Amino acid sequence: MSPPPTAALSLSLSLLLLLLLSFSTTTTNAHNITRILAKYPQFSSFNHYLTATHLASQINRRQTITVLVLDNTAMSSLLSRHFSLYTLKNILSLHVIVDYFGSKKLHRISKRTTLASTMFQATGSAPGTSGFINITNLKGGKVGFGAEDNEGKLDATFVKSVKEIPYNISVIQISHPLDSAEAEAPTAPPSDLNLIEIMSKQGCKAFADLLKATGADKTFNQNLDAGLTVFCPTDRILKDFMPKYKNLTASKKKSLLLYHGIPVYMNMQLLKTNTGTMNTLATDGVDNFDFTVDKDDEVVTLDTSVVTAKITGIVKDEEPLIVYSINKVLLPKEIYKPVEAVSAPDEDAEAEADGPADSEATNDQTADDNSGVQVQGLGVKRLVMGALSLCIGMLLM
Repeated sequence: MSPPPTAALSLSLSLLLLLLLSFSTTTTNAHNITRILAKYPQFSSFNHYLTATHLASQINRRQTITVLVLDNTAMSSLLSRHFSLYTLKNILSLHVIVDYFGSKKLHRISKRTTLASTMFQATGSAPGTSGFINITNLKGGKVGFGAEDNEGKLDATFVKSVKEIPYNISVIQISHPLDSAEAEAPTAPPSDLNLIEIMSKQGCKAFADLLKATGADKTFNQNLDAGLTVFCPTDRILKDFMPKYKNLTASKKKSLLLYHGIPVYMNMQLLKTNTGTMNTLATDGVDNFDFTVDKDDEVVTLDTSVVTAKITGIVKDEEPLIVYSINKVLLPKEIYKPVEAVSAPDEDAEAEADGPADSEATNDQTADDNSGVQVQGLGVKRLVMGALSLCIGMLLM
């Protein structure tokens, strides 16, 4: 028996509303400061140094954030003082507030002034309250900004709102850099990260030895400062794979090894929220050498179309480097024949082809941004379209 038209309409609209709310939550909780600023050439220098100092990835991981952005002219005055990259990171982190301040909130501050904590304070490197900034409503509707350790001086004023996603991220342009003796103090570089040594001591010695033998380690190390994620098959896994590895040509051996790295720092949270196609260190203008990141509950998988590997642990996580252990060697479809499985594969079976494939792989994926990462988020949209079809069907019953 069909439900009354009114009941069907109510049920349909309720279902659609729930799905739309789910879609809204999914899309608004994520932000990418690099992509936001890329639309504004006047902020290109600020955007570049957010990436170079790895602040961009830290900003993207925050649920609530406000970025006080400087245009190229203001950045030039800052860069003319020749700070090291590590000191510059502290200075720029003083321009990132760990709270949401949209334009309306800035102009309606209670008691006309407030102190806001920044990412410089959050690092633990800022002594006392030097990682706080003073935000004050001035006469004529202006808003002033100044570091707490700057004797009450307000160095900059509000220029305009660049981008606001309410209670998630606010990007505000200010007129001048914020001066802070503590943030500008010389900062020692972090201890050098030795990728080969780290992997050799953590159950990935066989993989590390192959990187050195082929010279692939040079490519990994060249990407280390800018951010690097490595997926390392453990020694036992690699031992079982060696007979197949030895049958490859020298160039294919190197490509296979480079396929286990992506040129950007991706911690577990970023991997889980940025599922989709990932370019790798092996990606070039001819062949894709990409794989698909997916997750099932808390398990993250890497699907190459030839084999699906699971991330089994974290070997090292010290930004800009993270090394994961995986339970299978990643086999690129550009070297091995893709598996066309009709039924669900045996979870314990090695879905590996016996022979190399032709080198002419389809080249239908291209890099979407400077980080080399592509995210395909069509699932929720398809769910909403399905809900609309369901609503229409119920109304026609």
